[in-house]
Amino acid sequence: MKKKFSKEVIIGVTVLAALLILFFGINFLKGINLFKPANYYYASYTNVAGLTIASPVKLNGFTVGIVRDMEYEYDNPGHVLVELSLDKKMRIPEGSEALLCVDLLGAASIDLVLADNQNFIEIGEKIKGSTPSGLMDAVANDIMPAVGSIMPKIDSLLTSINSIVSDPALKNSVRRLDNITANLEATSQQLTQMSKTLSPAMGNVAVIADNLKGISNNLNDITQELNNAPLDSTLNNLNSVVANAKDLTDKLNGSDSSLGLLLNDTKLHDNINGTVKSLDSLFIDIKKNPKRYINVKLL
Repeated sequence: MKKKFSKEVIIGVTVLAALLILFFGINFLKGINLFKPANYYYASYTNVAGLTIASPVKLNGFTVGIVRDMEYEYDNPGHVLVELSLDKKMRIPEGSEALLCVDLLGAASIDLVLADNQNFIEIGEKIKGSTPSGLMDAVANDIMPAVGSIMPKIDSLLTSINSIVSDPALKNSVRRLDNITANLEATSQQLTQMSKTLSPAMGNVAVIADNLKGISNNLNDITQELNNAPLDSTLNNLNSVVANAKDLTDKLNGSDSSLGLLLNDTKLHDNINGTVKSLDSLFIDIKKNPKRYINVKLL
């Protein structure tokens, strides 16, 4: 029985299938779908840094296509022709632009800016390509010159800082600060010990404070009692006693009363003294001559 296919045919078919799979696989990895219908447009740029094949083409932030191919325009030196593969339903109005934008990480994409026009660019024609100034351009044009002017000042500042740091006085100051810190730590420990020692004393102080509070309360009670006492009637009674004593004193000093005469009349005093002397003489004579005054009769 004869074979239908030879080895050469089988090898050729296998190689062809492998090449097709490789081709479609590479394009699939690039993001190119060969089976999806698309419209092709072109844009020309002077600088395509960061732009690669399969870079996204966006409209209002939404991806509507990819970069299909890039090639240098030898008939237009200094320009690179970029082929854009857009969705089949995507139509580009005349006057629209394709902006090449680069993000901070260096990845580029193309943003479509559609014009308000009812006429459309023919498929396969060029769209106006432009490259707006991005953040890196602003850095290069504005910030870098300012940084360049500041660098000498920074260099002099670093030189001054280096001289200050290498100054022995700074080292001595640091050592002094270390000593001060050590002294503060020792002082803190001493204060801690003192606080522990003062804790019992503070308890006694609390007791004394309680006692003083009790004394204060007692004084308040006494003050309240004094405020409530009938001081007016007491003072009136005292005034009456003083008045009576004054009247009694006046009577003792006057000559109208018997006590006043007794105390103030010298004649009465002399008479009393004479009477006392007479009585004394009488008693002496009775002691000497008792028979003269006492008669005793015996039965």
